[in-house]
Amino acid sequence: MQRRLFPCLIALSLLLLATTVQAAGLSRAQRAKLAQAQEAYVAAVRWSDFEAAEGFIDPAYWQEHPLSDLQRERYRQVQVSGYRERSSGVGADGMIERRIEMKVVNRNTQAERTVMVNERWRWDAEGKRWWQAQGLPDLWQGQ
Repeated sequence: MQRRLFPCLIALSLLLLATTVQAAGLSRAQRAKLAQAQEAYVAAVRWSDFEAAEGFIDPAYWQEHPLSDLQRERYRQVQVSGYRERSSGVGADGMIERRIEMKVVNRNTQAERTVMVNERWRWDAEGKRWWQAQGLPDLWQGQ
């Protein structure tokens, strides 16, 4: 049952995303590139490949918030077991915003917990690509 439900949820999420980005006045090419970028980013995060996910983060964000070696090691200690878009919309600044529910397992304790994270996607007109402008998900939220 869950195997059939997952593709339906993906299709529904993409449909909602398409409706959201059409309302934002994005071109067809921008919508296609957004869907591609988000799918690839989600795949990297879902497989806990945070090094690959870093390639989708806005370079301006990295300049202001570089990851320390300790932070990188913390990402190696977790396994993402669930990733579900809960809502999406267009921010006042034109960025695409998504609210994501993630389930995360600590590799050492095998304890699973749920965290809510926000993503903000910025269109780079010069580079003709989308950047995730919020940084890697904060899976510890104050811990």
